[in-house]
Amino acid sequence: MLLIVGLGNPGPSYAKNRHNVGFLAVDEIARRWGFSPERRRFQGLACEGSIETPTGPVRTLILKPQTFYNESGRAVGEALKFFKMDPADLVVFYDEIDLAPGRFRMKAGGGAAGNNGVRSITSQVGPHFRRARIGTGHPGHKDLVHGHVLSDFHKAEMTWLEPLLVALADAAPLLAQGDDEKYQAEVMRLAPAEKADPRALARGKD
Repeated sequence: MLLIVGLGNPGPSYAKNRHNVGFLAVDEIARRWGFSPERRRFQGLACEGSIETPTGPVRTLILKPQTFYNESGRAVGEALKFFKMDPADLVVFYDEIDLAPGRFRMKAGGGAAGNNGVRSITSQVGPHFRRARIGTGHPGHKDLVHGHVLSDFHKAEMTWLEPLLVALADAAPLLAQGDDEKYQAEVMRLAPAEKADPRALARGKD
């Protein structure tokens, strides 16, 4: 079994924030692979289904913690404990300001790199889970980070965001097989980072 978690904040006011790109990613995976409707579970919204791979379907639970971003570990820890799963079977999708807009990188284990959601999960399940990091770019100064991640994606950014979300879902069989390196490569093949427009961050408007 695979547990896929998207990080974000609950409620419509946060829905299009850069901090919520983890929610957007797992929503697209659930849509692409025909998962069940969401229901409240594990202090979050959960849906179930299977991702088809060449070796057969992989049963998967998608979870969007509703504890707010910085407390995501409470929901993740509860789900992992319930299913008696190993952290290696956990994949967390989240925004990464240290990656350029449109870039995507997989990573297993490691530190939180200042991400409070990842830090919260680590405190509950340890560091040895898989991280699916979606680049949203850095605003240029640490004092601007809070406002940057809690602001909505600009319309100009849809040119890279929408294809990237589709690629994350279409390539999911590689993720389900545990081949993170190939998954990363296939996502970037389907949605080349060159489509990202770094000027969108500087413009600060639609």
